[in-house]
Amino acid sequence: MQMNTNDRIDCMKCKHYFITWEPSAPKGCKAFGFKTSIMPSLMVLRSSGKPCMHFESKEIRQK
Repeated sequence: MQMNTNDRIDCMKCKHYFITWEPSAPKGCKAFGFKTSIMPSLMVLRSSGKPCMHFESKEIRQK
C-alpha cells in the first residue's frame, strides 16, 4: 500500500503507540523509541519528510 504524504496515520490504532506519564511528552512510539508532545506519526513526518513506515494495526479484542 502506497501512502500519500497527505494521508494521516492514526497512531492510536497502531500497536507501537503508547501513553506515557510525562506531562511534557504524553505520547510515545515503541517502534522508533521516542516520546513526544504531538502524535508520533506527525513527528516522523516532520523529521523525515516521509510518513511513518512502522504503522501496524492493533489487534481488535472481541468480547
